[in-house]
Amino acid sequence: MAVGQQSNIAALVLTHNEELNLHACLRAISWVDDVLVLDSFSSDATVEIAKCEGARVLQNRFHDFASQRNFGIENGQFKQEWLLHLDADEIVTADLRDELLSVTSKGEKDAYQVASKMMFEGRWLKHAGLYPCYQVRLGRTNILRFHQAGHGQREDLSRERIGTLRNALIHHSFSKGIAHWIERHNRYSTDEAEHFLESKQPIDWAGVLSMGDRSRRGRALKQVLGHLPFRPALRFLYMYLWRRGFLDGRAGLTYCCLLAIYEYFIVLKIREQQRGSAGRQP
Repeated sequence: MAVGQQSNIAALVLTHNEELNLHACLRAISWVDDVLVLDSFSSDATVEIAKCEGARVLQNRFHDFASQRNFGIENGQFKQEWLLHLDADEIVTADLRDELLSVTSKGEKDAYQVASKMMFEGRWLKHAGLYPCYQVRLGRTNILRFHQAGHGQREDLSRERIGTLRNALIHHSFSKGIAHWIERHNRYSTDEAEHFLESKQPIDWAGVLSMGDRSRRGRALKQVLGHLPFRPALRFLYMYLWRRGFLDGRAGLTYCCLLAIYEYFIVLKIREQQRGSAGRQP
């Protein structure tokens, strides 16, 4: 970005005890005109780091990703036309920065989806990390809103209003260690189990065969997986063999095993909720 050049992009960064990640995240978006850190009442130095890096800080109790992002949009008092949504363990590369500035200057779509490159044990999980898996992270401030689906969020926009960026975020999902990843995915598995039991939608078979829309195909395959037996084993085989996670070496094998464990958490919690309170009696 040239010296003195102004962008029409603001950034919303979600945090909770992110003192390990926040410096790098905020310094990678130092070119953004307005950065708001929406913190979930951290007990570490997250808020102090945010202020030191020149970001505004707002705090709100976290319920889910969709409501937290929507709270930030509605209460952040952003004046820029575009808003970039980030988590504190994500890094915007120089190439992605240039592309963000380019697409927002043209304004051909109302929102844009971006892939992320998951880092684990010092390497990019190109295969086991399901690259490129897209999420909408850039949108017009007055248009883009989210709704919760499982443990993640989805956009409230039709597909024709969403563009796709070529460059990706760098995602340090394991920056706080494997124990933290397992703790976090234990919570996520509860959300996924509840979403599975509450969802009454039929399987999107057309989406399974959709090659032009990766996001729709991923959601449809997830629906199919939810109705199959031996989910953990199937998840491992799909990730390690079909998606060629073995090409990511030892890191790929470890990550595929972790995903199978996560899938087993979901299965166990679905069974528990289907049994109801009687199933939890001694």
